[in-house]
Amino acid sequence: MTDIEIRTDFIQLDQFLKLAGAVPSGGMVKELLSGGGILRNGEPETARRRKLVSGDVVAVDGIGVYRVVRI
Repeated sequence: MTDIEIRTDFIQLDQFLKLAGAVPSGGMVKELLSGGGILRNGEPETARRRKLVSGDVVAVDGIGVYRVVRI
């Protein structure tokens, strides 16, 4: 699991995945969501603009697992 630091109270899922380097674009996030390839805290995610907060864990199928950490 890789910790990704943010400086705000929350971050949108698509922005977070780009920050983490897991995806090159928002379009890829949309594709992954439609195929069930993203889990948030162990549950399938469907909203690319879902607000993530510190402690949330995002797993991207075949790419990696990332945790939101507020600094």
